[in-house]
Amino acid sequence: MHWIDVTIFVTYMLVMLGVGFFFLRKNKNSEDYYVGGRGMGAMHVGLSVVATDVGGGFSIGLGGLGFTMGISGSWMLFTGLLGAWLAAVLLIPTVSKLATAKKFLTFPQLFGHYYSKRVALLAGVISAIGYVGFTSSQILAGAKLASATFIALDMKTALLVMGVIAIVYTVMGGIKAVIYTDTIQWLILMGGLIFIGLPMGYSAIGGYDGIVSSVGPELLSLQNIEWQTLVNWSVTIIPIWFVGMTLYQRIYACGDEKVAKKAWFIAGLFEWPIMAFMGVLLGLFARVAAEQGMFQALGFSDPSAMDAEIGLPLLLRTILPVGLMGLMMSAYFSAIMSTADSCLMAASGNLQTDVFGKWLHSGKADRQVLRNSQWLTLLVGVLALILAAFMENVLNLMLYSYAFMVSGLFIPVIGALFMKRPSSLAAFMAMLTGGSITLVLILSGMSLPFGLDANIFGISAALAIFIIISIFNKRQAMEPVN
Repeated sequence: MHWIDVTIFVTYMLVMLGVGFFFLRKNKNSEDYYVGGRGMGAMHVGLSVVATDVGGGFSIGLGGLGFTMGISGSWMLFTGLLGAWLAAVLLIPTVSKLATAKKFLTFPQLFGHYYSKRVALLAGVISAIGYVGFTSSQILAGAKLASATFIALDMKTALLVMGVIAIVYTVMGGIKAVIYTDTIQWLILMGGLIFIGLPMGYSAIGGYDGIVSSVGPELLSLQNIEWQTLVNWSVTIIPIWFVGMTLYQRIYACGDEKVAKKAWFIAGLFEWPIMAFMGVLLGLFARVAAEQGMFQALGFSDPSAMDAEIGLPLLLRTILPVGLMGLMMSAYFSAIMSTADSCLMAASGNLQTDVFGKWLHSGKADRQVLRNSQWLTLLVGVLALILAAFMENVLNLMLYSYAFMVSGLFIPVIGALFMKRPSSLAAFMAMLTGGSITLVLILSGMSLPFGLDANIFGISAALAIFIIISIFNKRQAMEPVN
């Protein structure tokens, strides 16, 4: 990259660190740190939600889908739209009122209210593990982007640089820094894609004629997708809107229910169609560029042998002139960091409040609790960075993390929302069963029936256990005592 691009990029990173430092001085207690004082507005929260959910990992992942599937890859984020709007209607009215009354900071505290402390503890562990994995996926996405852009930067160094920057400003600033920088970062990404990436990519590959002459018609069809893929995406992504700690933090951060619902409707529209089609179109442009031989000078002569997720960074590196390259890289790093910081805050919040709360809170002043929260965030960030060093595929790591959380937590959430007296034992065993089965199936690498995702079998098992134990407990309660 030219020194002008490097200067733009470095300046952006320093600004993000400056935001973290600014809020370091503003945060007074753990409520400020984790839920922003419960007074955030709908637009800031809505943009923060979509920036967190889509972010850079999905941006890079969507580019990979566009590279391999074409515009059909956009259906992935259609499930995000459905999840957001369903959560706005079914989840937020209950959770918002309860959180205000009980002063909740985390998602598992909801389980503590409806079930028991033991259930809340297990939910905190599952959620924390899942979000460590998700944070890792964002750091990996940033490293892939950086190593494909900066010629002299190897993957390990890129991981270290991305990880340190994301971790440091999140540790300092807390949720306010995260939400306000998310708004800025998302606007930067949208502007970069609309005014720089899409038009220049389209022109560089020869427009529509260049596309149809380089790739098959299936990549231009919305039907280039198998039903199993749609089912897998739906079962993995829609439920995350009901169990995602990052999303509960933002519900709690909203002023009231009306603000939260408006934020979720905004987020859904930005997910699909706006971000969905922009992401896959840039991936498609990268595939066309690869087929046209634009990446041969960079050592990539065979598109079929390329890592699909580096196609988009290679396209931007190839077509963008000095100055615009720095702006576009800042845009993508913005999106990546907007997800990494939120997931880091989620994992830290789970551990601080739901797992180690007894030891971190007991007898301590607000300032000391705040410092403990920051140290814990730092530790979680380091663990996520280490995990990222052992993974290769961004989208897989993200979906694995989603699947683990969803299979363990989704059924107990539904039970809490729609049952009068949900069973704590049923919830606990459903969480253990669902999460364990999904994790075992993923790690075993076995071929599953019909090509379905491990998550489907985990959720099904969790549902069966939840129903069986709930019925058994109900019958026991109805039996007369001799």
